[in-house]
Amino acid sequence: MRIVVDTNVFVGACLGSVSCGGVLRACIDGRAVPLMGTTLLAELEDVLGRQQLFQRSRLSAEERNELLDIVLAHCQWVRIFYGWRPNLPDEGDNHLVELAIAGGAAAIVTRNIRDLSRPDLLFPDLASLSPDQFLALLP
Repeated sequence: MRIVVDTNVFVGACLGSVSCGGVLRACIDGRAVPLMGTTLLAELEDVLGRQQLFQRSRLSAEERNELLDIVLAHCQWVRIFYGWRPNLPDEGDNHLVELAIAGGAAAIVTRNIRDLSRPDLLFPDLASLSPDQFLALLP
């Protein structure tokens, strides 16, 4: 299954969320193919640099960057040629939909289901799933 993993899932994994960690593990184990694009990577790198956010993390900054490198090694890079705007209530989330559509993803895995489930444009083959919902679909 091709998926887009939202930044908040990566952060959740770094902060010890079992379900978020399970999503990353599924990507690393090859049970899912995570898609990556320029905007998502820039967002991940920006968020990883916010030390305040990770005060409760069991992982050091170096370990978080290493985890990102491991996940990136399993990602399929996708170039986005078309922007689907306006679409979501939070402009900052539109890049996830664009990445998913461009890469043929079945789902966006996010902890922000509420905003992603209220699009202006409907893509019937694209689901928004919480980490727990995604993990329940895996064999």
